[in-house]
Amino acid sequence: MTTPPLAQFPGQQAQAARDVNTASLCRIGQETVQDIVLRTMEIFQLLRNMQQLIPYVEDDSSKPDDRMANQMRAASEERREVLEVNKKLKQKNQQLKMIMDQLRNLIWEINSMLVVRS
Repeated sequence: MTTPPLAQFPGQQAQAARDVNTASLCRIGQETVQDIVLRTMEIFQLLRNMQQLIPYVEDDSSKPDDRMANQMRAASEERREVLEVNKKLKQKNQQLKMIMDQLRNLIWEINSMLVVRS
C-alpha cells in the first residue's frame, strides 16, 4: 500500500508555515531593533538637552595631570631607592670580595707554613 497524497500535504504545510514564521520573526526582530535604536536616540537627545541643567563640579583630586605627576614622583622616588640599594649591594659585594681574597691569602700562608714544617 502506498501512502495517500494527503499525508504528504501536512509536511509541506508545516514547511510553509515554518518559512512564514521565520520571515515574520525576522520582521518582528527588525522592528524591535529599530524601536530600541529610536528610543536610545531619544534618551541621548534628552540627556544632551539636559546637559546645561546638570551642574558639573570639577574635582581637583581627579585631574589626570595631578595623578600623572603623583605617579611620576612615586616612580622617581622608587627608582632612586632602587639605585641606592644597588649601590649598597655593590659596596657589600666589594667588601665580601676583599674578605674572600684575604681568607684565600691566609689559607695559602698557612698551607705554606705547614709544608715548611714537615
